[in-house]
Amino acid sequence: MVNRDQVVGVAKQVKGSVKQAAGKATGNRRLQVEGVSEKIAGKVRKAYGDVKDKVRKVL
Repeated sequence: MVNRDQVVGVAKQVKGSVKQAAGKATGNRRLQVEGVSEKIAGKVRKAYGDVKDKVRKVL
């Protein structure tokens, strides 16, 4: 079962990838860095959702 944190995490990862690619394509270093940080935040949020899901299954 997928929870909200997992969905939001994946969405942030995708958004970050798009920002990073746009920054690379336009030479905008700031946008590129924003994309990388957003991808990392998305990975953390998804990992939190994964742990939450596993705990729910155990209980």
